[in-house]
Amino acid sequence: MPTDTKFTFRTKKNIIDKIMYIAQKECRTTSKEIEYLVLKKIAEYEAQYGEIVLEQKK
Repeated sequence: MPTDTKFTFRTKKNIIDKIMYIAQKECRTTSKEIEYLVLKKIAEYEAQYGEIVLEQKK
């Protein structure tokens, strides 16, 4: 069963402010907006290069 993982990253305040603005307009939380953007990028990458297959951790 998938679990949520906490991940922290650093970026400029104006970038976060813009993401927060978009999230509000799209009725999402900032975290969900970032997740949406990441998933969108992964889908674009996989469409161009093929599915990313990860090795399972033991």
